Amino acid sequence: MVVLLVGITLTVGIGWFVNTKILTGIMLNYMLMGVSFSAVFANMVGKARLEEITDDFHPILAVSLMAAIVDLGAPLNYHLILGAGLYTFLYIAARGAGKYFGARFGAKAMRMPDPVQKYLGLTLLPHSGVSLVFTGIACATLTSQPELVGILQGTIAAAAVINEIIAVIAAKKGFELACEIEA
Repeated sequence: MVVLLVGITLTVGIGWFVNTKILTGIMLNYMLMGVSFSAVFANMVGKARLEEITDDFHPILAVSLMAAIVDLGAPLNYHLILGAGLYTFLYIAARGAGKYFGARFGAKAMRMPDPVQKYLGLTLLPHSGVSLVFTGIACATLTSQPELVGILQGTIAAAAVINEIIAVIAAKKGFELACEIEA
C-alpha cells in the first residue's frame, strides 16, 4: 500500500514539475498519467499481490472513479446535444464501425473462434468512458476556440447518451448470438 501511495505521489509530482517547469505552454493530463502509472504498476506486481492491493484500495478507487466521472460529465452542456445532430451521427457511425471491424480483424488475425470474430465488436459498443476522458482533454486544449469546444461537447454528450441506450441492446444481442447468454 505504501508503494502504491508513493507511486501516485511521485506521478503527481513529476506531472506538476513537467507542467510548470518544462512544458509551460502545454499541459500533461493528470488522468492519463494516472492511467499510465496504473498500467505500469499492475504489470510490475505479481497477480496475487495485485489482488491483495486491489482489495485494500477498492473503497478509495470507488470514490475516485465516481469523482472522475462527475468531473468529466459536469462541464458537458446538455443543451448542446440538440445542435450536434450530424456530428453525433458521424461520430457514432465511425466509432461503431471502428469497434466492430477492428475487433473482427483482430480476432481473425489471432484465429479466434468464429463467434468471437463475428460478435466481439458488438459487445464493445457501450463502453464510452474513454471518449469522455479524451473529450475533457480536447476541450482543455481547444479553449481558444470555444465554438469547437461546444461542437465537441455536444457531440460526445449526445453520443454517450445514445450509445449507453442503443449500444447496450446491441451488446446484449452480440452475447446472445455468440451463445454466451440465453436469449
